[in-house]
Amino acid sequence: VCVCVCRNKETNRDEFIFYSKRLMRLLIEHALSFLPLKPVSVETPQGSIYEGKRLSGKRITGVSILRAGETMEPALMAVCKDIRLGKILIQTNHDTGEPELHYLRLPKDLSEDYVILMDSTVSTGAAALMAVRVLLDHDVAEDKIFLLSLLMAEMGVHSVAYAFPRVRIITTAVDKEVNEQFHIIPGIGNFGDRYFGTDAPSDWCESDEGMDL
Repeated sequence: VCVCVCRNKETNRDEFIFYSKRLMRLLIEHALSFLPLKPVSVETPQGSIYEGKRLSGKRITGVSILRAGETMEPALMAVCKDIRLGKILIQTNHDTGEPELHYLRLPKDLSEDYVILMDSTVSTGAAALMAVRVLLDHDVAEDKIFLLSLLMAEMGVHSVAYAFPRVRIITTAVDKEVNEQFHIIPGIGNFGDRYFGTDAPSDWCESDEGMDL
């Protein structure tokens, strides 16, 4: 239901934000279920012992690919207490067509962290690939990176999975086609513009939202 509402071009901004936030929360909760757990015994208020599980104690850091990946931060903070946040801005060089890193702010000492990398949509995967490389350069283990996106194209999934097979990819939907303008088909439109209420330029690219601000 949420995906269908967000795809509909007639959906107004308030509804788009509401259902997008629902999807983000569900997506992040699902991602957290893949984190390692350890057994723990707790005493209930009735004095009974309950054998359960909790997160293994490893730190979690969220990293958003600007601009639209930042919209997923509140959902992450709502379910992860005391989480650290980082941001990456990647834009396309319009002369070369290659992605370039324009801004980076990451917390210190990421080598032991599980990193949740967030972007609203992933089309070709170019921004996601560069973001993963940046995390690896900062000593994050490949198998501790979780790439979360509301919508991905098959091209983007295959690109990331081929280059970084140990990165876990989690999304709510995968579309088959990317057209010549790098729009995901059927797609969701320009997520950032629909969410923030801004107008997309005529040559906007839905792919890897942070690359086309």
